[in-house]
Amino acid sequence: MFTNAKHTEAGLTPYLSPAAAWALALGTSVGWGSLVVTSNTYLAQAGPLGSLFGLLIGMVVMLVICRNIHYMATCYPDAGGVYSYTKYVFGYDRGFLISWFLSLTYIAMFWANATALPLFVWNFFGDVLRFGRLYTLFGYEVYLGEALLSMGAVALVALFCTRTKRGVAAVMVTLVVVFIVGITVCAVAALVQHKGGIPALEPGFVPDSDAIGQIVRIACISPWAFVGFENISHSAGEFTFSRRKIMRVLTVAVITATALYLLVTLLSITAFPDRYDNWLAYIRDLDNCTGLEGLPAFYAAQHYLGSAGVVILSMALLALVITSLIGNIVALSRLFYTLAKDSILPSRLAHLNRKHIPSKAIWLIALISLAIPFVGRTAIGWIVDVTTIGAVLIYGFVSAAAFKTARKTGDRRETVTGAFGFWIMIALGAYLLIPSLFGKDMLATETFLLFIIWSILGFIYFRSIIRRDHARRFGKAIIVWIVLLALIVFMAMVWMGRIDESATSEAVLRIRDYYAGALDPALYQLGEEAFIAQTLQKLHNTDTLSTFAMIGLFAMALAIMLSNHFSMRKWEQEAVEERDAARTIAYTDPLTGVKSKHAFVETEHELDKRIDSGEGAPFAVLVCDVNGLKHINDTQGHKAGDRYICDAAELICEHFKHSPVYRIGGDEFVVVPNGPDFDNRAQIIGVINEKIEANIGTDNVVISLGLSELTETDRTFHAVFERADNLMYKRKQQLKAMGARTRE
Repeated sequence: MFTNAKHTEAGLTPYLSPAAAWALALGTSVGWGSLVVTSNTYLAQAGPLGSLFGLLIGMVVMLVICRNIHYMATCYPDAGGVYSYTKYVFGYDRGFLISWFLSLTYIAMFWANATALPLFVWNFFGDVLRFGRLYTLFGYEVYLGEALLSMGAVALVALFCTRTKRGVAAVMVTLVVVFIVGITVCAVAALVQHKGGIPALEPGFVPDSDAIGQIVRIACISPWAFVGFENISHSAGEFTFSRRKIMRVLTVAVITATALYLLVTLLSITAFPDRYDNWLAYIRDLDNCTGLEGLPAFYAAQHYLGSAGVVILSMALLALVITSLIGNIVALSRLFYTLAKDSILPSRLAHLNRKHIPSKAIWLIALISLAIPFVGRTAIGWIVDVTTIGAVLIYGFVSAAAFKTARKTGDRRETVTGAFGFWIMIALGAYLLIPSLFGKDMLATETFLLFIIWSILGFIYFRSIIRRDHARRFGKAIIVWIVLLALIVFMAMVWMGRIDESATSEAVLRIRDYYAGALDPALYQLGEEAFIAQTLQKLHNTDTLSTFAMIGLFAMALAIMLSNHFSMRKWEQEAVEERDAARTIAYTDPLTGVKSKHAFVETEHELDKRIDSGEGAPFAVLVCDVNGLKHINDTQGHKAGDRYICDAAELICEHFKHSPVYRIGGDEFVVVPNGPDFDNRAQIIGVINEKIEANIGTDNVVISLGLSELTETDRTFHAVFERADNLMYKRKQQLKAMGARTRE
């Protein structure tokens, strides 16, 4: 198993037991939608059997993802989850990309459950909070009372999560037990009392489409059903247990979530009002149902257990909402904490309070969530739709990281599970984003626009990261941003196609109603040709507007990406200049201006490579040593000694004009003759020796020289250098003898 000790997390302190980690994973993945959206998501599209098989397939896929998360958590035991895995395996650019969509996924789930609280109150307590009507947004009426409830819930959850870690763990375990028991009790009671047993729950599939397609459809939205269970990977530094148990914790969480979804699905079809022939007719008419009839699971609980059933299931639903709020804010705060440590977010968000909790990150999440109740539940639904795409990206990246890491370390099982998870997510992404291939739209039209906007905002924010990236960690993978730009263009095309398709359908219906005489009488006064022209003009206007919108979005994204690219190029150029300046300083002797010992070592390595390869021209090494330096330092001072060394360097450089000269010691120089210097090395040394001998007995510099050439028996540069060094010492003795005779 691959491990890296330097990646262990030091700031966050342990508090999560296996039970608390399981509760955190389960409580985050199962929220309001499990009891309320299940009917019109699963049953309306696939029936009980289609939901059963689809969820089981989804569970198997998620268990593979569990394996990949477990593997990466043991390799990189940091906070940050898939962001950290991607950062370490694929680099910071891809890490930022996945963190951008990971943040949206978690905060969208947080918002969805925060704004679900007013719906909870409305369903069970009526209009008690529907006061202070503000406006209608996308068909949803926004009330001050409901907004205040959501805002208060966000603030209370944030306050609670900043004050205690063990309290959070205890509350999560308690509430998870509450909703498991509540759902199980109601479902078992309904199934036991239901007349006719399971066969009476027919039809097993929705009759107007093929069974296989229904199963596949449910399996393909399984990432949405389970997303959030991986949130414990963001708290990897806070486990009180071995990370090897993560697989067990995740597996139990996924299996429990699957069982709960199935129980709610079955509960929802065990009872329906008498005016409907079967569950299918009931589910398809939910939009016309009010009160408990609009919530099939609650209607069934009341049918079999009376008001006690409603109370039990209401407590379970409230527990689901609270655990999801806590789980998502914990996961998001740990992600923000890690991003702040990597300077993607402001560094102050990495601050831990005295309880070792990233409190500033939690309060930031709460602050940006306070305005959400005012955008309306409809818009929140579109944002939550984006989490389906986010889940595919999250699980796709973690699988790709597991695959690459496992291949590198030779872990065969994780290589297989990583590849399987990655390609499954690719297939799910295609199913979600290319509806024309499969005949059904999986996502709302507005979802594509939101994805485009979020991606463009990511481009903009990435620019700010580049500007303050003094460590030069970002901007190294331009292909990542080209792919994202291509995805934006594709999303824009799908969005435009949806708008045009809707406008065309509306035009066709309008023309049909015209000939059926069902329109405003004033329209008929225009005449048939004028009406048709008017209708076609509206269609043309819609097409033109959507085309310009797509071009504008593409141009904006391209402009931002190019701006980021040029910023990266600027940083790269500055980095090159800084490296060159540093290299110049490191490779230059500050006293004499010739090359330094560091440069000599690099030259030695290069020449060793030439010798090993047997390629390249022969070379020679000249070793030079300054005579009498110690005497000058002792009698005249070090400044005089420095001038003496500089005179020696000047003498050597004067004669070896085409060759690198290195100072490798206090009074020792080395020359590697090049070009004409190499060809005329003997003559040059002869000229220098004549000057040196003439300098003996004067104040001028005296240098001992030793030259050696590469021979067929030499295997290293050092062998040539040693011969030259030995010859230099022999020459030094000769010069000393000559100096002695001169003094006599």
